[in-house]
Amino acid sequence: MQLNKFFKYAVLVLGVSFLPACKDYLDINVSPNSVLDAPIEQLLFSSSTTVGFFGGSDLHRFSALLAQQFAGQGQGATTQNQEYERYNIQGSDLNNVWNLAYATTLSDLELVIQKAGTENSPHFAGVAKILKAYTYQLLVDAWGKVPYTDALKFTENTKPAFDNGDAIYADLDRMLDAAIVDLNAATSVKSPSASSSAIFPEGFAAAKVKWEKLANTLKLRMLIHQSKKDKAGTVSKIAALVNSGAKFMEGNADNFQTAFVNLPRRQNPIHQFELDRVNQFFPNATLVDLMNANNDPRRPRYFTPFPFTRPVETATYTGAKAGDAPSFKYSRMHIYLRGDSTNTTPVVAQADGSITNTAYTYNGTAPVRMLTFAEYNFIRAEAAVYGAPGDAEQFFQAGIRAAMQGAGVATADIDAYIAANGALTGSDDDKVRSIIEEKFVANYGVIMEAWNDWRRTGYPAITMPPNALTNFTPRSLFYPQSEIDLNPNAPAQKADMSERVFWDVQ
Repeated sequence: MQLNKFFKYAVLVLGVSFLPACKDYLDINVSPNSVLDAPIEQLLFSSSTTVGFFGGSDLHRFSALLAQQFAGQGQGATTQNQEYERYNIQGSDLNNVWNLAYATTLSDLELVIQKAGTENSPHFAGVAKILKAYTYQLLVDAWGKVPYTDALKFTENTKPAFDNGDAIYADLDRMLDAAIVDLNAATSVKSPSASSSAIFPEGFAAAKVKWEKLANTLKLRMLIHQSKKDKAGTVSKIAALVNSGAKFMEGNADNFQTAFVNLPRRQNPIHQFELDRVNQFFPNATLVDLMNANNDPRRPRYFTPFPFTRPVETATYTGAKAGDAPSFKYSRMHIYLRGDSTNTTPVVAQADGSITNTAYTYNGTAPVRMLTFAEYNFIRAEAAVYGAPGDAEQFFQAGIRAAMQGAGVATADIDAYIAANGALTGSDDDKVRSIIEEKFVANYGVIMEAWNDWRRTGYPAITMPPNALTNFTPRSLFYPQSEIDLNPNAPAQKADMSERVFWDVQ
């Protein structure tokens, strides 16, 4: 393929050499192959797709390893994920995800917002502002301080200063308010259609309501993040938002997620990573053991059995732990994160009860889930324990039901699980622990939130790897080394990853 490109290039050069020396034919200052502009519809589709890929990016991988939803394993040489799991994460490991956030995702969203202004199309601006706020929320939660006020100015400022996380959060709240106003603008020359967004791909009249619900639910997420720093203020602000008549998610159809298709490089990125880095990712024992203790009916969708047995009703599930001896004797990620199986022949276990990475063939169409109706209910349940409006237990049970329905669990099994595990009892701290542990299971595959919740609440209880590189579990990530090297306005590199983001107070 590269050789073919070379011959095409050679022919082009030869052809150009015989062109008349006329500026109309050849202007060496403007490449005829460069894309100088793109329709707003194409920009939004591209950026909304990138948001989905970002949801399954390295940032998801780091946070899921730190929160012990995933484990690095393998056999033989030490893998990259095993190093990350024992907290050996360096600034250079973060260059790619930082570039994906700023140079691709946020820059495209900023172009959508700018074009929406010049083209008098506020409906496009509303969608882009919500996606921009969501992306920045992830960046603040991962790094604390990030470029914001001076960022996204393209060639006008290539060395942006970093803003404090609390100031960014406050402005994101205002941005979401502005987005809702844009979505509800009476006139808009153009409006997003089913073909111009990979998220909520339907007519604008129906999608608009979902985007508005997402904006308000994202505001709730950011508020609950700050409950450790200012519980009374969080409760007051959540009460005001709820009592304002704001629209929130009402069912799994409102889930903020990106769908994928069964085509090369267009499949779910978590699944793609499993294909590209064979035998490096396994479900963590912290997650699996928690689900085993409750006889959780989601396990056959989340994991393959170990030892591998049929029928599923008699199956057992085993998670990996950091520091385990190299082995494949664990359950593996299954259809919830990888898409439906396309196997035409039965899976056969190996002699030790394990299965190979290729034992199942998946279509890769599982969505990347970024903020769900289940999470909304768990936020409301936790907030209600603190004193915000609503019945904590009702929201708790609604969160469990939504998560299980999203995983394809039968109604009878959901009812039995809630009857056995759906009560909130004991102290407020006991209730919060129950809520966060169920949220931890429900947010399997959701970028950042399990790590965020652990930093806020200490739940679920995680055990530091015996071979950890530090004597603490990271509370934020190092700044990308590329930013430290190339941006003189970047802060000094963190001494270590114990530095806390603004809402993670001691």
